[in-house]
Amino acid sequence: MQPLYRIVMSTAAALLLGATLTSAALAGSVKPGAPVISLADKQFGTILSTRGHRALYYWNVEKRAGGKVRCTGACAAAWPPLIVRAASSVPRRLPNVKGTFGVIRRPDGRLQVTHNRLPIYTYAHEGPDQVLCDDVDGWFVVRV
Repeated sequence: MQPLYRIVMSTAAALLLGATLTSAALAGSVKPGAPVISLADKQFGTILSTRGHRALYYWNVEKRAGGKVRCTGACAAAWPPLIVRAASSVPRRLPNVKGTFGVIRRPDGRLQVTHNRLPIYTYAHEGPDQVLCDDVDGWFVVRV
């Protein structure tokens, strides 16, 4: 019979190895910690979302303004911008996702993620795996 600490250590090593393999497998498809993922939606096809499965949107007002941030104050409360701490956390491209990513500095100094040079946002009254505001007041879900 093996001592209990050997069984515990063997189990911990197996769990650690499994976690490492899972992380390595994921690293090939999405940059670890990337703030955006692609998500299959029954109605809209493949869309961009946060890691928490919150749909991401762009605003036509900003598209017409050449990608300049126009959603501030009350707008940003209803449409929270996707904020990151560092530009390096945003990959330029993601596998199987059309377009490029970057960041823009908001008027308050924070960095906001962009897709195809357009700032992207979530909708405050929407939960995970929901798309409630496509083509509402100039807001469109980001399809990829």
